[in-house]
Amino acid sequence: MPIPIDEVRQKLHLDDRIKRRLLKEIPREKLLDMLEKMYLSRYFEENAEALYIRGLLHGTMHLSIGMEGSSIGSIAALRPTDYIIHHHRGHGHTIAKGADIVLMMAEFMGKEPGYCRGRGGSMHIADIEGRNLGATGIVGSSTATGAGIALALQMQGKDDVLLCFFGDGATNEGEFHEALNLASVWKLPVVFVCDNNQYGLSMSTDRSMNVKHVSERAASYGIPGVTTDGNDVLSVYYYVSKAVERARKGEGPSLVDNLAYRWRGHSKSDRNLYRTAEEMDAWKQLDPIKRFGETLVAAGLATSDDVAAIDQKALKTIQDASEKALQFPEPSEENLEAEVYAP
Repeated sequence: MPIPIDEVRQKLHLDDRIKRRLLKEIPREKLLDMLEKMYLSRYFEENAEALYIRGLLHGTMHLSIGMEGSSIGSIAALRPTDYIIHHHRGHGHTIAKGADIVLMMAEFMGKEPGYCRGRGGSMHIADIEGRNLGATGIVGSSTATGAGIALALQMQGKDDVLLCFFGDGATNEGEFHEALNLASVWKLPVVFVCDNNQYGLSMSTDRSMNVKHVSERAASYGIPGVTTDGNDVLSVYYYVSKAVERARKGEGPSLVDNLAYRWRGHSKSDRNLYRTAEEMDAWKQLDPIKRFGETLVAAGLATSDDVAAIDQKALKTIQDASEKALQFPEPSEENLEAEVYAP
């Protein structure tokens, strides 16, 4: 069973004084951009679901609906020159890093003009120019690769930072522990971010690990670890910002555990038989988008009409991108082997 919602509200609640300070310090334009990107992520994935049902998408997909606070809040803490590496549930991360939605949609549909020329699809969208280094479908692989990328940044003498994303299931893989150990020994400029939706496929974290929070594992490597309310984008932003600052100063990695909940199954083949409707409905009450919109309105930084306008703008952006991408050509036989490498 997931961690009780009341416990999330009480023990992971970001101090109101910190939240008020953040709302004053973060430019209004950035706050509204964060809200728009959360809507874009939600609508992108809902649109993808609809396309899948219509038979316009092939293979499978892993949706992060309900988890937008983790990806958008984390990446908002970065500079444009910083890097990310993510995982098979990475659509929100790609949007948060500033990807072109049309090219992203094209890649999702397997179209030739897509980011990876239609060869990557849902799980492998990368935007190298935007410093989004993509993902693989291998659980936990981002951690080992992330340590290598961070080592390269350190060797180049840059002060850029890498955010390395993975799911809670990855924290039970051997390479997760190897990567954190090596990164801590070498003080690499990486922040390990767990998009914790509390289920590794159908296995609840309370059955798969003997600690309550993923962040407790940071103690084994002598690095900071914190669990945030992943449904609160400002809480995520605050703690990831602190970890990014530490990494940028050469003080080494941190582990940030963003506790959230996915509203859909593990993938499109998941019938969700291991969760009750009551459990899912309860967690939907913590909708990160709704909460953030209400926070901005309460702080006087936006009106309800402003929030509604951002909502509709994001929806139209996704609808337009989908229509454009559907008209793009499929990969042709002539260039089938282009950019496919072999030793």
